[in-house]
Amino acid sequence: MKNLGASFFRNIYFRYAILGILLLLGLYFYILRKNNIAEKLSTVMQTINPTTEEIIDAYQPLSSRDITKAITKAADAQQKWELLSFQKRASIIKKVAMMLRKRKDEYAVMIVQSMGKPITEAKEEIEKCAKLCDYYVEHGNAFLATDTVETAQEVIHQSYEPLGVIFAVMPWNFPFWQVFRFAIPNLIGGNTGLLKHASNVVNIGKAIENIFLEAGCPEGVFQTLVISSSQTIQVIQDERVAGVTLTGSERAGSAVAATAGKSLKPVVLELGGNDPCIIYPDADLDLAIQKCVQSRCSNTGQVCIAAKRIILIGDIRDIFIEKLLAHVKKYYLHGDPMLETTKIGPMARADLRDTIHQQVTQTIAAGATCLVGGHPIPGKGFFYPVTILTNIPNKSPAYQEELFGPIICIFHVADEKEAIALANDTRYGLAATIFTSHMERATAVALTKIRTGTCYINDLVVSDQRLPFGGIKKSGYGRELGKEGIRSFMNRKVVVIKKKVHTN
Repeated sequence: MKNLGASFFRNIYFRYAILGILLLLGLYFYILRKNNIAEKLSTVMQTINPTTEEIIDAYQPLSSRDITKAITKAADAQQKWELLSFQKRASIIKKVAMMLRKRKDEYAVMIVQSMGKPITEAKEEIEKCAKLCDYYVEHGNAFLATDTVETAQEVIHQSYEPLGVIFAVMPWNFPFWQVFRFAIPNLIGGNTGLLKHASNVVNIGKAIENIFLEAGCPEGVFQTLVISSSQTIQVIQDERVAGVTLTGSERAGSAVAATAGKSLKPVVLELGGNDPCIIYPDADLDLAIQKCVQSRCSNTGQVCIAAKRIILIGDIRDIFIEKLLAHVKKYYLHGDPMLETTKIGPMARADLRDTIHQQVTQTIAAGATCLVGGHPIPGKGFFYPVTILTNIPNKSPAYQEELFGPIICIFHVADEKEAIALANDTRYGLAATIFTSHMERATAVALTKIRTGTCYINDLVVSDQRLPFGGIKKSGYGRELGKEGIRSFMNRKVVVIKKKVHTN
């Protein structure tokens, strides 16, 4: 009986011990699962209509395993894709252009609802993407043709071959154009593409992937990765990814370049700008004002190459400001971006509106004068008015930083020397504009004095598929578009053939 009793109690203790362990394990997995859910919820990506503030789409980021699968698919597809003739790849890109034009209205509405661009500008963006396709279909083969030079002793060939999988981190302000100007030259040249689109326009990234698939691109040739910014590290470090391109902020560019540098991968960066616009006393002021306001207010001021610092030379300040105020009040009123008459829509996100307002407020507090605007528009939507600032101190945000919104900053200098010094007094170097009737002088200044990647005379700066586009200093490095753009992620291979040397 004694042994039986001891056995009974031992069994009870054993059962309680097992039960306790199970309870602890259950609690552990519950906490783990709860934390995973919290993490997923914290990283969910939402597309919010900036006019109505309604949630349009929401996405969960891919897992690490799914990212690896996508890279594998891209690498496998690239090996077959580059073996196709240029003509075959071009025929698919030609279909992409046809689809863009056929569905222009549909895609334009998607842009408006996702990031607030006025509908007329959204349609122009889609057409611009189609023209980009046309351009590389027509000229891409010549840009990648093998060059041959023959001398008495040797024959030298220089050929261009694709590097492989190219990873792109793209912004929201031109959600179709920015992607296409990376994708088209790379895909038509034999590379494959992986896209990490901005979190608020993931839906557009998915739509672009479907365009390529429907046009006939094999699976894996172009993929949109639904990933967070922190997950880009995994993609960049994967040895099968051959190059990286980013359009975005200075901070994002620095982080991506550092990661790619550790892996010895080529990078193209198009970052911020604080672009100067120099206006001489002999300029056509009406033309200059029209172009400056159009440059600064298109896409609600959310443009890297906008005329962000207007520099007036001589005694034209008063008349310029008078004409500028009249032009802004008459033509640049906010409204529903779905209306064809609207020129200024909402900003893309609430945090962007808050940031621009903070920069304006700090600039005014530093001593600047606000002639119009300066406060968020109340009510539904992320609206901010066209704002004009003058007397801007050099330590203020409007002088030192990029203002990504409809903010027109006016500076006044005595002569050309001061104008050039002010134009170059920035850590950025993306683009610049000059307005004058003296073409010879303007050309000399643009070619030899202004430190930027692009300079336009008597017109607003635009990215053109025919011309290399990019900046210097903190605006990035490398070039997109044109002949240089299609060669950015190509191996420039040199083959030297030594001719036979006859000896007696």
